Amino acid sequence: MPKWLRRRGCDMLRITVTETALEETWLLQGRMTKRSVAELIASWKAHSLGRCRVVDLNGVTSIDKTGEEVLSMMVHDGARFVASGVYTRHLLEQLKARQGS
Repeated sequence: MPKWLRRRGCDMLRITVTETALEETWLLQGRMTKRSVAELIASWKAHSLGRCRVVDLNGVTSIDKTGEEVLSMMVHDGARFVASGVYTRHLLEQLKARQGS
């Protein structure tokens, strides 16, 4: 676990955005909680909608209800996801199914 995430009770989310002419890759690391997602929401809304967005969730350690709402917004905006965790993949499937209903 990275040093910046080791502090007990730390609600930190690291956001790294890599842009190319056709794609934005969003690397998220840490906790997606009510206390940590405000900057993510602001950055997400500020970036252009013209490019494909890929969100890498492999570094996310926990997701609360507010984090789920942010992921739902990203699903609605057409983001593609990279996730290897069983819970995270299941959550994304549920959010995508809700969008389809």
